[in-house]
Amino acid sequence: MSHQARSREEPIDLLRGRFMNKHVTRIVVVGLALGLTACASYRPRPIEPAATVTAFEHRSLHDPSLQAFLQRNDSAYHPTTGPSSWDLRSLTWVALYYQPDLDVARAKWRAAEAAVITAGARPNPTLDFTNQYNVDAPAGVSPWTVGPTINVPIETAGKRGDRIRQAQQLAEAARLNIAETAWQVRRRVRSSLLGVYPTVPLLRRQQERQAELVRLIERRTATGEASQPELIQAHITLNQLSLNLQEAQKRLAENRVQLASALGLPVSALHGVTLSMTTFEHMPPLSALPSHDVQRQALRDRPDVRAALADYEASQAALQGEVAKQYPDITLGPGFLWDAAQAKWSLGLSLVLPLFNHNQGPIAEAQAHRQQAAANFLAVQAQAIGEVDQALAGYRQVVGKLGTADTLLAAQRKAARSAEALYQAGETDRLSLIGAQVELAAAELARLDTLLQAQQSLGALEDAMRHPLGALATDIHTLENAPRMQDSQP
Repeated sequence: MSHQARSREEPIDLLRGRFMNKHVTRIVVVGLALGLTACASYRPRPIEPAATVTAFEHRSLHDPSLQAFLQRNDSAYHPTTGPSSWDLRSLTWVALYYQPDLDVARAKWRAAEAAVITAGARPNPTLDFTNQYNVDAPAGVSPWTVGPTINVPIETAGKRGDRIRQAQQLAEAARLNIAETAWQVRRRVRSSLLGVYPTVPLLRRQQERQAELVRLIERRTATGEASQPELIQAHITLNQLSLNLQEAQKRLAENRVQLASALGLPVSALHGVTLSMTTFEHMPPLSALPSHDVQRQALRDRPDVRAALADYEASQAALQGEVAKQYPDITLGPGFLWDAAQAKWSLGLSLVLPLFNHNQGPIAEAQAHRQQAAANFLAVQAQAIGEVDQALAGYRQVVGKLGTADTLLAAQRKAARSAEALYQAGETDRLSLIGAQVELAAAELARLDTLLQAQQSLGALEDAMRHPLGALATDIHTLENAPRMQDSQP
């Protein structure tokens, strides 16, 4: 070829190189643009502590959204009048509406659900782009070398499926934790409501009767009809009753604050609210206790037991995934090369060579984590069985004790009525009548203390089974969505 012909072809080759360079660049730009169009956008959601405090202080039992929530979920709720007094059932629904612990459990579950998406994501291909210019290219040869290469990773041995199964089991454990948290919310409401049971009126009445008894003994002591030690003992009893009354008033104030905290409300929201204690006035007889089969079913259905089992299944999937990592992934690299005005196609293949290790360390860790998860499941299950057995034994004993207290109270009431009749007939003095009334008040308090102990044992039995006996039954699907909050946006 003559020098003049080569001179004419050099600009043509240069133009071809620039054309291919621009063409490949456009492909890259278009590919990046298409990828960016699917990206999520970020929205800041700042938290203002002052605003959250104000919102908390304005919570109340008369909130319209709360009323709508109660109407949807509480079958005993009357939409026109609402509850005349708030009992355990209605207060539990209030706590399920307001309690922030449930919001935390829901947020953890949503994070675990998002982790399932992450686990199922396939690795994105990568793009390598090479653009070279050869300043020493011979005449008539294009000096441009343009070479885009796409690297496509391919996972082997089912690693993606193992990740998905692990994430799904962890998400199930987080979902079950919502039910466990809901039960703990109900447990705190029940315990706090039992703590504000009206014991103060009985203590005050007993103190008043003892004070009158002291005044009568003082008159008798002044006339020589009673001894000084008898008067001293009566004063000691009165002082002890006064201390008991003050302690009960202190506990009542503290338990009222605990009840508000269990409900997720400020204590001011309970001012003027009538609390119903009808739930605690009757005890299920021993014949109404769940059978052995029902107990075993409750143990299998306990959310914490099922969550521990889901954690174990997640550890199984994690171990399977680590074993699969012994088999290297493959990366295919199809490429195009524009070299010296010649189009060349290439296909690369790369993989990690397991020469120095076969993933023994991560496999050993995963095996240890599986053993730990298995031990944790057995420990949770054993604890649940022990709690049920202990609660049943305690409940049987306290029910018998309550029967004895009822018998003693009935006898004391009969004695008080007899003393009243004798006093009205003029056959006895007022000191004997007041003494009988003081003993009756003591029997009433003893019976009330036994009743509260029985209710605590009943609560322990319900906690052990994670199931209320003849009270509130809550569906976990009702709790998965926060009633007060819209779904969070990124």
